Amino acid sequence: MNTLKNRHIPLLRTLWVVLIYLCVGWLWITFSDAVAHAWFTDPTTLSRVQTWKGLLFVLVTTTVLFVVLLRQLQKDRRLLQLQHRQREALRRRERQLTVLMDNLPGMAYCCRFDEHWTMLFVSSGCRDLTGYEPDELVENRVASYASLIGEEHSEGLTEAVAKAVEQGEPFAVEYALTRKDGSQIWVWERGRGVDDEHEGEMLLEGIVLDISDRKALENELAELATLDPLTGLYNRREMTRLLEEEIARASRYRRELALLWIDFDHFKVINDSFGHAAGDAVLRNVSERMRTGIRSVDVIGRFGGEEFVILLPEMGVEDALETAERLRLLVGGRPVHLETGDAATLTISIGVAVFPMHGHSPESLCAAADRAMYRAKEAGRNCVIMAPSPEPAHNA
Repeated sequence: MNTLKNRHIPLLRTLWVVLIYLCVGWLWITFSDAVAHAWFTDPTTLSRVQTWKGLLFVLVTTTVLFVVLLRQLQKDRRLLQLQHRQREALRRRERQLTVLMDNLPGMAYCCRFDEHWTMLFVSSGCRDLTGYEPDELVENRVASYASLIGEEHSEGLTEAVAKAVEQGEPFAVEYALTRKDGSQIWVWERGRGVDDEHEGEMLLEGIVLDISDRKALENELAELATLDPLTGLYNRREMTRLLEEEIARASRYRRELALLWIDFDHFKVINDSFGHAAGDAVLRNVSERMRTGIRSVDVIGRFGGEEFVILLPEMGVEDALETAERLRLLVGGRPVHLETGDAATLTISIGVAVFPMHGHSPESLCAAADRAMYRAKEAGRNCVIMAPSPEPAHNA
């Protein structure tokens, strides 16, 4: 409405000027003739007065017209100079913005907030980030940006952005992105919703950065926090956490849970005979044998040194003893061949404890399995011992 009103202002001003000019001309002609006839009765004199009166009118109107046109042209000139300066400033800003966009480490964008994330603008960083040319993503000409987002992240991403837009706040999200060559990268996106005044729709503007290196480092740190660096098995801290979870689950569903406590027999002899590097190789080889000798639902970890722990969910006494015996034979059944050409023979001693028979907490179950393992050592090593059942309490 304001735009339409502004369009009518020049026309209204022009009409006002014309109307004023007509009024002034009519008044001049009417009153000047009346005054001339009243003052000058001689026809010759009256004719001269009317001639000079007409010349005066032309002179006055010409002067007024000259002043008005001069002021308008000067105003137009100033306006044209201002517009020229504004266009030059806009061109400089566009060049600066283009240089900035082209040198950003990621991709700047403007898109519709629709199911396809329809891109209206993407910077040249799109090539390095997605493998697509900017024109291929704009208006979904070759592929929509939404099709590059992993399905496992799409729904959560949409919800997070919608919530931020509804609250009028910027959003920051991380998700996996599939490039044109099929490779997958991790990206971090930050942006916010803006209203398009011309189209009356919601748009998103922001930047997308490649964080694959950071994500890989985070995964590596997470693995270091949960995995044993030598064998690749779970470390003591993670095994303790998993044991707590499994005991809680077994208690909730009234299921059994077996725990194997394993220690290598005379492992120091291998280190002394072949060196610590060979000892590490034996640890890796034997841990891999045990890992492949258990079920996919079972969990194995290294508690430290040459001690290993295996969790056997929903397994009772008989099955646990059978599994432990199978692992003992699997380890001691064949030697470990070293890079030096030597062969190292190794046996293991295993203590077995079952929840809830031998303990109701992680500490008590571990203690029962550990004591059973030491009893296996005392029994001559290379054997399996079940933890003794707790004696029932007698009333005095």
